[in-house]
Amino acid sequence: MVYWWIFFGVFILAMLALDLGVFNRRTHVVRLKEAMLWTAFWVTLALLFCVGIYFFYGHNKAMEFLAGYLIEYSLSIDNLFVFLLLFRYFCVPPEYEHKALFWGILLALVTRGIFIFAGVALINKFHWIMYIFGVFLIFSGIKMAMGKESEVHPEKNIAIRALRFFVPITHQFSGAKFFIIEQGRRVATPMLAVLLALETTDIIFAIDSIPAILAITTDPFIVYTSNVFAILGLRSLFFAIAGLMNLFHHLHYGLAAILSFVGVKMLIADFFKISISVSLAVIAGILLIAVISSLIWPKTEKPQVTVAGEGSGNEE
Repeated sequence: MVYWWIFFGVFILAMLALDLGVFNRRTHVVRLKEAMLWTAFWVTLALLFCVGIYFFYGHNKAMEFLAGYLIEYSLSIDNLFVFLLLFRYFCVPPEYEHKALFWGILLALVTRGIFIFAGVALINKFHWIMYIFGVFLIFSGIKMAMGKESEVHPEKNIAIRALRFFVPITHQFSGAKFFIIEQGRRVATPMLAVLLALETTDIIFAIDSIPAILAITTDPFIVYTSNVFAILGLRSLFFAIAGLMNLFHHLHYGLAAILSFVGVKMLIADFFKISISVSLAVIAGILLIAVISSLIWPKTEKPQVTVAGEGSGNEE
């Protein structure tokens, strides 16, 4: 298994290097066609990896990976809307969005790994943690189903407040740079603030998504790889559906149902085992119902989105 970890790490780093250093070396606005092609590429890569798990580790592990990937990917779709609000708040030029998401995702790979290993270690040492995770997921599901309008408050973000304390932030973007020299002193650009906002937001997302995947499997390799493939596909997915997010207005109800389902699965795991095949079928079925219902009953009223302090992202 150690060799698989090494192979996976080297492969992912190589793909990221090709992405940033070859395919996207030039700063540009990502168009729909390009985003769709990259989305298809990452999804295909994840499915091929799932096939590899099937041949080397069997049907059950492959199903665990697929279920974990589906949970993480579906939760990511709902989170993309928050990324859109962050870009609007900080007035990020479209040609720099790709670079901001790239570095945000790179940091997310590290923080997700820490979260996953910590979660697995806690469950292995303290089995009752499963019940806490289960209750938390059900609570999160109910909260998501009853959720109000999306709000973004970057000005209250602890990481951004800390950044302003240690280093001044300039008013203007300077390409995709994080630091520049201004009047003889080093200052941070809004790009660094955007990166911190994306990373802290992802940590909040992980609090929901990682316990949800741990309800499917506690194998750290399966949990981490399914997370990584979902995260890597998140950036291209953002550009592919950024203009279509309001179309799937029932999706958050489906995600709420999924979180509640895996929460119940955790709570009854010691008394009644729900097979991975059944779990995968339930998750896929809920997503399908959410998408179809959104298309059958489209949202007629104009969506109201609250962006706290919109346009003030360039404050000193």
